[in-house]
Amino acid sequence: MGADLARRPRYSVVVPVFNEGANIGAYCRRARAELPPGFELLIAYDFDEDDTLPALAALAAGDRPERVRLVRNRLGRGVRFAIDAGMREAEGEVVLVSMADLSDDFSAAEQMVARAERGAAVVCASRYVRGGAQHGGPRLKGLLSRVAGLSLHALAGLPTHDPTNSFKAYRRDFLRRTPIESGAGFVLALELTVKAHFAGERVEEVPAQWWDRTAGRSRFRLLAWLPLYLRWYLWAIGQRLRGRP
Repeated sequence: MGADLARRPRYSVVVPVFNEGANIGAYCRRARAELPPGFELLIAYDFDEDDTLPALAALAAGDRPERVRLVRNRLGRGVRFAIDAGMREAEGEVVLVSMADLSDDFSAAEQMVARAERGAAVVCASRYVRGGAQHGGPRLKGLLSRVAGLSLHALAGLPTHDPTNSFKAYRRDFLRRTPIESGAGFVLALELTVKAHFAGERVEEVPAQWWDRTAGRSRFRLLAWLPLYLRWYLWAIGQRLRGRP
């Protein structure tokens, strides 16, 4: 058992991909240089023809993290299931979800992982607190995200201002006992955050920057996924109206 614990990563980084060949090299180099040491990188993909895979294979050993594993998503098509598949394969006690498009603020990762290690079920990277910021991206998407986060904080008592941001750290034991009901997109980030809070788990946040992608194509589908976000927004408000903390 001692040897198994020694080999286990401190935390797992789950990265869902869909033709991120243009970004994966830069992502791996940044992850190796900037993320706290002791992690495994799980690349979760849907299909063997994804151009991320040959681009990753072509990287020199010094350009990618020491521990990299490919996770074929067999749960269902799309990013929601790719993230879930990666989470299920994670070996670290903390699971950090990050995007391959270089949008996430790796300087916040140490705080996020450490807070989860100290018992927080969900640690949110927040763009909407002092020290956080959003750079670029569709204006409507950013406005809706900000309004949702600030209003859930004020009306539902959610202890984060940015529950929709996908860049989050989760305690693995929380993930294992919390089913994901969302059927598509990145909505699981909001779902898991509100479920954690109203189950009495600790939800925390750290300030973080966010940058819009500069290469590849975003798979975010605002109009298609908006009703899914609305479901968990209203669920959280309803829980507060029923007197849940």
